[in-house]
Amino acid sequence: MNSIEASELIINARGAIYHLDLRPDEIADTIITVGDPFRVERVSKYFDQIEHRSSHREFITHTGTINGKRISVVSTGIGPDNIDIVMNELDALVNIDLINRTENKEKKQLNIIRIGTSGSLQPEIGVDSFVASTHGIGLDNLLHFYPYRNNEVESEMLRAFKTQTTLHPNLSSPYITSASAILLAKLVDGCHAGITATCPGFYGPQGRNLRLGLSMPQLNDQLTAFRFGNLKITNFEMETAAIYGLGKMMGHHCLSLSAIVANRIARAFSADADATIDKLIRQVLDRV
Repeated sequence: MNSIEASELIINARGAIYHLDLRPDEIADTIITVGDPFRVERVSKYFDQIEHRSSHREFITHTGTINGKRISVVSTGIGPDNIDIVMNELDALVNIDLINRTENKEKKQLNIIRIGTSGSLQPEIGVDSFVASTHGIGLDNLLHFYPYRNNEVESEMLRAFKTQTTLHPNLSSPYITSASAILLAKLVDGCHAGITATCPGFYGPQGRNLRLGLSMPQLNDQLTAFRFGNLKITNFEMETAAIYGLGKMMGHHCLSLSAIVANRIARAFSADADATIDKLIRQVLDRV
């Protein structure tokens, strides 16, 4: 088996992978990802013990146990570009021999659960509620750099989205990805379920107009109106589709859960977003 070059797989002086600064023994098979580095401690404070802490750039990791189960929580920062780093490096930690720089013959599957914040695109999904993302529609271009292949249902959904939604011609072609059915069944109770749109930015790409104006002023309305059978776009954020697409290609189980802190239709924002996020954290930890 060919060795992976040092320029492609960067290992630091302590034998840890470059951006996350982690070694294979320092992560668990169940990983919670959070965008905000400060949210790592808000998850790990519920651990019975913490065995490992690391911090490098925006990537903070705590690994510990809760009720006898080993769990890691990793901050990703914001956006699909950061997800590209985190997902590739987590996969490398469990499926590549970092010493010999060769792919492991036996592959390991991780359970990766995103706990994030999001804006609702449906009037009935109010602030302080939760959404479990059945699918992610990527309005960024990350997955176009990989050989991702849709299944039949995903392909039909993508065709319907392109037909129903008239996007700006300069926008990268959207892509669609799916959640792990196993994790979805385990964690969906108490959540709205639907499609999440993943955007490459927080302002213009999510229809916020401060000073610059918008090239697609009707985008939010178009996303809200989309239907595919009983499914609709419930919310948008900046990571889900990228996590699902990369995770599926790598063979991992992925699920994105969002605390709704804003309803863009009602133009409402949560009065206590921190309490809502904490409730979702506790709900996930009780079930994993």
